Amino acid sequence: DGLFNQISKRLLMKKAVILFNLGGPDKLENVEPFLFNLFNDPAILNLPSFIRYPLAKLISNRRAPIAKKIYEELGGSSPILKLTNDQARSLENNLNNDNDHQYKCFVVMRCWHPRAENVINDVLDYRPDEVILLPLYPQYSAATSGSSIKEWHQVCDKNKFNVKTSTICCYPTDDFFIKSHAEEIMQKIKGLTNFKLIFSAHGLPEKNIKKGDPYQWQVEETVKSVIKSLNINDLDWILSYQSRVGPLKWIGPSTEDVIIKNSKLGKKIVLVPIAFVSEHSETLVELDIEYKELADKNGCKNYIRIPALGTNMNFIQSLTSLVLNIEKNRISKDLCPPKTQCPNQFIKCPCL
Repeated sequence: DGLFNQISKRLLMKKAVILFNLGGPDKLENVEPFLFNLFNDPAILNLPSFIRYPLAKLISNRRAPIAKKIYEELGGSSPILKLTNDQARSLENNLNNDNDHQYKCFVVMRCWHPRAENVINDVLDYRPDEVILLPLYPQYSAATSGSSIKEWHQVCDKNKFNVKTSTICCYPTDDFFIKSHAEEIMQKIKGLTNFKLIFSAHGLPEKNIKKGDPYQWQVEETVKSVIKSLNINDLDWILSYQSRVGPLKWIGPSTEDVIIKNSKLGKKIVLVPIAFVSEHSETLVELDIEYKELADKNGCKNYIRIPALGTNMNFIQSLTSLVLNIEKNRISKDLCPPKTQCPNQFIKCPCL
């Protein structure tokens, strides 16, 4: 039996699932190089490299002291790699319950280690029959999922790695994804009265949306689907955007303004990180510490933060279903989009 199982395992089609996330510094001295990698990304600063490089150096140097204080609050490093590895293990276990194929999950971070240029060697050693690209950004943006997917293809070209590749670009209204959010929210608001449910997503400059980025529209679709499943009053919720940096006009309303307004109205604040699936500095510091202080200062008596999805069973099932249903959802040689299609004006959407 043991020999038969070994032979069967070798005959299974091998699939590598690449999970993309942003990453975070693993120690305080790496905060500045992490920031440099972030701002040197052409998807973030769309400038010629001879201008972008020195500008990224300048911005990362100036922002490093502030960012270090944030990571000091987290014990000196970001937890995002550990938490993403936990998600990868849970997903891999789920996928390998399907005996038709053999799956292995690999984590690739865009701005810190493990980077695509290193992970590609592990994937080469695995020798998969197919690679499946799966961003841990439920809503697509050229600055997040788009940047990671592009870098992966560049690294594959450099290493002459040419294998069937399928891309799951986004999943803003996937049934299990919506169910996971609704489940986490209901645990906190059951029996709660006089509350404001604030869905907070990372912001983007308005110019990105005007150039056809579908991110804001997809976030709105996520929130609509969650609200529908919760069946709550329209007056009890709002979508807002956090983490604004720089002088450009960003999409709004801002989470800070919404918190201040509703705290002054005597509302209980219930904050949902709707575009983050892992805890990191923007949830554990910005939402849990800075925004709570803002709410308290403006009269809020009850501040509740819904956790990021992490290894929520329904969220892992969402990722599992997306991977297993690739052929069913395929619209082209390498693209397997979700059921929600972006309107035509969002030309940055890969499906268009």
